[in-house]
Amino acid sequence: MDVALVRTAVRARAFSAYRTMTSPSQIPPADEYPPYDPTAVERTWSARWAERGTHRTDIQNAKNPFYALMMFPYPSAEGLHIGNLFAFTGNDVYGRFHRLKGHDVFEPLGYDAFGIHSENFAIKKGVHPTELIPSNIRNFRRQLDRAGLMVDWSRSVDTTDPSYYKWTQWVFLQLFKRGLAYRKEAAVNWCPSCKTVLANEQVEHGHCERCGTLVELRDLTQWFFRISDYAPKLLSNLDTMDWSDSTRSAQRNWIGKSEGAELVFSVSDPAADAGSAAVSVTEEMAIEEDRIRVFTTRPDTIFGATYLVLAPEHPLVDAITTGEQRGTVETYRERTRKQDLVTRKTNREKTGVFTGAYAVNPATEQLVPVWIADYVLMDYGTGAIMAVPGHDERDFEFAGVFNLPIARVVVQAGEHAHDPIVNSAMTDTTGGKLCNSGHFDGLGVEAGKRAVTEWLHSRGTAKPVTQYRLHDWCISRQRYWGPPIPIIHCGACGPVAVPEKDLPVILPNIADFKPDDSGVSPLARHAEWFHVTCPTCGADARRETDVSDTFLDSAWYFLRYPSVGHDDAPFDAAITKKWLPVTSYIGGNEHAVLHLLYARFITMVLKDAGHIDFEEPFTRFRAHGMIIREGAKMSKTKGNVINPDSYFDEWGADAFRTYLMFLGPYEEGGDFRDRGISGVKRFLDRVWGSVHECTTDGTSDDAVMRKLHQTIKKVGEDLPALAYNTAIAAMMEYVNVLRTGERQVHRAEVEPLVQLVASFAPHLAEACWERLGHTKSIFDSGWPAFDAARLELDTWDCVVQVNGKTRGKVTLPKSGGQEQAMAAALAEPSIAKFVTGTPKKVIFVPGRLLNIVA
Repeated sequence: MDVALVRTAVRARAFSAYRTMTSPSQIPPADEYPPYDPTAVERTWSARWAERGTHRTDIQNAKNPFYALMMFPYPSAEGLHIGNLFAFTGNDVYGRFHRLKGHDVFEPLGYDAFGIHSENFAIKKGVHPTELIPSNIRNFRRQLDRAGLMVDWSRSVDTTDPSYYKWTQWVFLQLFKRGLAYRKEAAVNWCPSCKTVLANEQVEHGHCERCGTLVELRDLTQWFFRISDYAPKLLSNLDTMDWSDSTRSAQRNWIGKSEGAELVFSVSDPAADAGSAAVSVTEEMAIEEDRIRVFTTRPDTIFGATYLVLAPEHPLVDAITTGEQRGTVETYRERTRKQDLVTRKTNREKTGVFTGAYAVNPATEQLVPVWIADYVLMDYGTGAIMAVPGHDERDFEFAGVFNLPIARVVVQAGEHAHDPIVNSAMTDTTGGKLCNSGHFDGLGVEAGKRAVTEWLHSRGTAKPVTQYRLHDWCISRQRYWGPPIPIIHCGACGPVAVPEKDLPVILPNIADFKPDDSGVSPLARHAEWFHVTCPTCGADARRETDVSDTFLDSAWYFLRYPSVGHDDAPFDAAITKKWLPVTSYIGGNEHAVLHLLYARFITMVLKDAGHIDFEEPFTRFRAHGMIIREGAKMSKTKGNVINPDSYFDEWGADAFRTYLMFLGPYEEGGDFRDRGISGVKRFLDRVWGSVHECTTDGTSDDAVMRKLHQTIKKVGEDLPALAYNTAIAAMMEYVNVLRTGERQVHRAEVEPLVQLVASFAPHLAEACWERLGHTKSIFDSGWPAFDAARLELDTWDCVVQVNGKTRGKVTLPKSGGQEQAMAAALAEPSIAKFVTGTPKKVIFVPGRLLNIVA
């Protein structure tokens, strides 16, 4: 027997019965209802939602806008994965709840379809990305439709559509006009296999996170956005934002504010008089090659700076290296070029080379040697450090390897200035005092920082500086699958913006889209595309052949959704004013830094340019947790990846949705165990049965109604807090009370339950709502109200003690006093047997206990 065919036939009969049953003229009596069949119910209600436009938002006329946004997915060829569905369902539950609360909820979804993932997969499969992406999107849409999301598909976006990336290019031009987009040569991580630039976050232990290839360092000319100009605002705004604490903390750390001083060390001939080499900051611009700028957060320790270290790629290295050391220095620099930036930051081995040059310590006026080492990077501070091995562990290790002097300039209580620092650096200087620091001896560390900076500033060799770890955003990619950067290079005019009237710059459909090892985009191989005339002077020119980073596509997409269909602007002014900023944004922790930071930056720039009137894009952000399976992280190699389709087929989307939200706290995630979903399905079966068996005869039970109102209150508090698991648990607990002894359910006891369940199991809720005689969607019915007076019990349990020992409990009415308590206690044989004769004393505490002293 073909089990699959039998199952299909059974479902077909159930679907037919369900359609007949839900015909308005044929509502069957309670004893004739069909069992809950998710396939039939979900197929019916998906079709009805589409026919009725249930999920379409009236963007223009909405009275109470609520923009519920989820991070849009990359449409992989494998289809929707469990992480996507967990994220989308959590957002959908939140959006549906707010619709029930009376908001005009807008819940859009689109596809982040450009980028290296799509391109690499297309290369692997031997197909063109233009063929791959549409089929991927069709599969995603099929699965998303089955998931029962309240998505307004009339306002979807696809980042690979020219009607979308036209405006991505427009965004680039707004930054270019304001001097915030620029081009420079920079050291970048390069994957020889993927043949593209990698961000530091895409390098794991020196290897490409995508393919595992050892990463190299290359110097390439790239386009950058000056996000560092916005570092102070990006940091300060975090203090007042309603975001997850973990996300705000991650962004603070990434921006990395440091208060300190910039010091100037003058390069000197070792034979020269050290004192004569001191030069002020104001003089340094004329002879910059003789000055080494150093940023430090510890200017108080400058008297302990016994050597300097430059990054191997520092521009002064060529100028200061002596002839005797040049060969050694060049060999070391060549070796460093083969390392990626992440390895250089994390490598514990200390290597370096002496340049042969010396510089003057501006505090001691003593000569200190200048070294180069790979642990110093050009992308932080000035690319040079003053090494204080007595009070910095890296400097201590380096000094130990190369036998460099180690000086103590801070002492703690009980220590002496002449005590040597031997085994490790003294890094904990909290509460310490300066020593061996001239007239600053005895000052506390914090006071010393200020005093030393002021003193050096008065001598022209220092200035107070605030620095940020945040670097400018490199947006260039030397690949094919992305929006072409809208710049034309002219020999006479330099980089020129493509006129806005000529947007979009269409990505040409080329057959040879595979990258090569040249570090140049495949578009550069097509002269027919990149040869153009300069829009400014008319001379021969060429297009920029790099494409932009996919993070730019996603840095503004939330602005486009409400204005889809308005083709004359990226976003309509009136619509944007009504719907933005986003009311609620939900997404993964993996995007807690870069995507969110870039979206904030682009929003700030657009506000400064006068295009919008807000500077933070997301009013509320919450990061969802991660799903594991049977205690293990899911991966293809482990073979434990969850395919939602099979669960939709077996259990139905509503049970799958509800189970995902029941796994654990939404912001933490949970462990998906296959056997657990059956309990959720039984819960939905019981809701279905309760609705179909309910009666309007007689009256509802007071105890059941009390529990119902408690549940309404609980679920209404949990949903806005994303405490979905405890909300579901409360509803399950209520159903247990509702169906105690399989009692007859009254309609008043079950109708509000359907509204509570609706956000989790929308298809079932719509079917049950219709069964109860309603003609409008349940999501337009409102949220049930609870009666505060019915939340509390009319009785209380009184603990009864005899001679101080607990002998039992009795139930008393709330208004009951001592006499009723005594009567109830003495009427209970298990208590009365301990009371002999007339009580000597009675202690009664209302709401707590009765103590009888016999």
